[in-house]
Amino acid sequence: MNKLPFMINLNTIRVLKALNAANNKIGELKGIIKMIPNPDLVLRLIILSESKDSSVIENILTTYDEIYKELVLKTPKGGKPREIINYNSALQAGIKLINDKKFLSINEIVKIHSLVEPDKKGIRKLPGTVIMNERTKEVVHTPPQKESEIRDLLHNLELYINNNDDYDPLIQMALIHFQFESIHLFYDGNGRTGRIINILYLVLKERLDKSLLYLSKYIIENKNKYYELLNNSQKDVSNLENFVIYMLRGIEQMAVYTIRFIDDINKAIILTKALMQDRLSDIYKHEIVTHLFSYMYTKNEFFREDLHISRATATKYLKLLEKEGFITSERVGKEVIYKNVQLFNLVDE
Repeated sequence: MNKLPFMINLNTIRVLKALNAANNKIGELKGIIKMIPNPDLVLRLIILSESKDSSVIENILTTYDEIYKELVLKTPKGGKPREIINYNSALQAGIKLINDKKFLSINEIVKIHSLVEPDKKGIRKLPGTVIMNERTKEVVHTPPQKESEIRDLLHNLELYINNNDDYDPLIQMALIHFQFESIHLFYDGNGRTGRIINILYLVLKERLDKSLLYLSKYIIENKNKYYELLNNSQKDVSNLENFVIYMLRGIEQMAVYTIRFIDDINKAIILTKALMQDRLSDIYKHEIVTHLFSYMYTKNEFFREDLHISRATATKYLKLLEKEGFITSERVGKEVIYKNVQLFNLVDE
């Protein structure tokens, strides 16, 4: 395998046009985030959506309904929803790490991976790993086999992540992603960990204030092209221009998607406030709306703690909110949980 930096020219007209479009949309997204009253609310939703879709790429399929129940129930069921939550925890831990240390080491990447794959952690030590076409069973890439070679390439990658500024960070992100996936340092969970690194790198380089870039949705929708361009570049790094352009277009498209998503959430919040003031003026507080849009599912315990009210008052409010159609209730085992249907429909589109 080639080490970074690759001896190729990515300052081409095609790359620079795609880079300019991506940077414009990233700038617009950052501006919108600064204007919304509760960016952490949107952040939580996007991180969970990224977690779900990143896992879908690896054929870990579940629903938002199952994920949110796993988050709020006292006795979680585990299984695939827990894998999504593990990814979600790994992503948030990575963001905290970047904000605290302003550095991304291979040791920290290994720790992040251990949250993604608690039972399969650690750098590969045994030979035999190959990347195959799932349909044809053809070997499309053979990553380094010796642990010493893997660690040498990882040392080079760490230096590049933290010290190299040959290109704009958006291009650098694509190159780092390509190299990480090509090294394939873990037995499992490389794709999910690699997509976390994409976000962390842009936060590290201050291209994103928060982890609001939702690339996994784009990769799902263009999955065959992603693997085709990745494999072509693994055969010959001179093909990387097309892979970089693919990633830049993904950044642009998902920035546009996120801007629309934020706008839809803001409209839903404004509408809910207006309807609640009209239908439930006796109990209306803006804190109730904030709570309902902070949790896809809530329950009496969360509701009363957030609003600093008694159990009896929380029960009264929740019944009124359900009667007016703001939430729906469901009994799961011994617990009653409440869903914000409007928010759920926005995320589950």
